[in-house]
Amino acid sequence: MRNRSFILNYHLMLIPGAVLLFIFSIVPMFGVAIAFQDYIPTKGIFASEWVGWENFGYMFSLPDSKQIFVNTISIALMKIAAGLVVPFVFALLLNEARIVLFKRTIQTVVYLPHFMSWVILSGILINMLTLDGLVNQILSWFGREPVMFLSSNAWFRPILVASDVWKEFGFSTIIYLAALTSINASLYEAASIDGASRLQKLLYITVPALLPTVILLATLSLGNVLNAGFEQILNLYNPLVYETGDIIDTYVYRTGLQEMQFGLATAVGLLKSAVSFILILISYGLAYRYANYRIF
Repeated sequence: MRNRSFILNYHLMLIPGAVLLFIFSIVPMFGVAIAFQDYIPTKGIFASEWVGWENFGYMFSLPDSKQIFVNTISIALMKIAAGLVVPFVFALLLNEARIVLFKRTIQTVVYLPHFMSWVILSGILINMLTLDGLVNQILSWFGREPVMFLSSNAWFRPILVASDVWKEFGFSTIIYLAALTSINASLYEAASIDGASRLQKLLYITVPALLPTVILLATLSLGNVLNAGFEQILNLYNPLVYETGDIIDTYVYRTGLQEMQFGLATAVGLLKSAVSFILILISYGLAYRYANYRIF
């Protein structure tokens, strides 16, 4: 009886979370019907005219549709690649540090940006990259002309990738450092006896031991191919860089909330969700096959 009461209490504790999940995640899913309607807010979902696949056809006929998908995939892939390489290299370098206080201090400093919102970080970046900002002042010391970084299509994507890495690489490093702790210390001792240098230990013991973690993170990242960073781009971009910076999420935001094209915005969002769902299934399949990772 006592065990049953414990189990009952645990299930009762789940009720508030389940209610919130139902209200904010399940109920809004009925809104996907707007993608197949000429939705008019004053009429509501039930009274608006059904147009079938018309919104999807209109979406693909727009000259912007191809560009926003290209932008989304390009930016997301660059972020995924940089987000795998930079933390991996940084973790290897940090692992070689022998002063514990220095190691912990650096680790704390680099993952602090992860806990800041893009509103704060975007304000810092904008102040640094304006015509009279810190970066252009440094360039002026070397006789270079000021550059409008956030209004340049050539610079906008690199800034997005670099700032995303700056924000997240410190936190991602923790995963690799955790994986490093699982390496058997006797391997390094045997290598030292055989006369291996620190570089050889790094190349032949540390790096191979981290490869399963890299493969796992890479495969799981496939599910984020269509998530290029809405909050970051929304706070940094402007009409001058729509050509290279406008992604699916920002396009949905503009067309849906600013231009009041609710059917088109919902159709774009629904297509993104469907493709993302397929990519997540593929990524988890690959993670199970190549890294023996499973969630069920």
